[in-house]
Amino acid sequence: MAQTTFNRRALITGRVLAAERIVPPPGAEIASIIVQARPERLAELEAAIAALPGCEIHARDARGKLVVVAEAPDAGSLGTMLNTIQSLQHVYSAALVFHAIETT
Repeated sequence: MAQTTFNRRALITGRVLAAERIVPPPGAEIASIIVQARPERLAELEAAIAALPGCEIHARDARGKLVVVAEAPDAGSLGTMLNTIQSLQHVYSAALVFHAIETT
């Protein structure tokens, strides 16, 4: 690996760190997702979301809202999970309202 001079431009453009020196943080990505759905299909949707790996239902409103807590190994997997929930039948919207990295 060639030695990069440490200066402001190298720092901003990311040339200071080599790919082999970047270490992802240990732990997992945790998110809270608010799901708005058809109220008459809420039980069916709740079962479908609870069946997804890493998802738990933490609150339910009879008017069609669910609070989902999701855990995934990385941000990409978490995004895929959010997209999966958004694409479930009877879901009007699914919004990410909290995101954190849990370190071990």
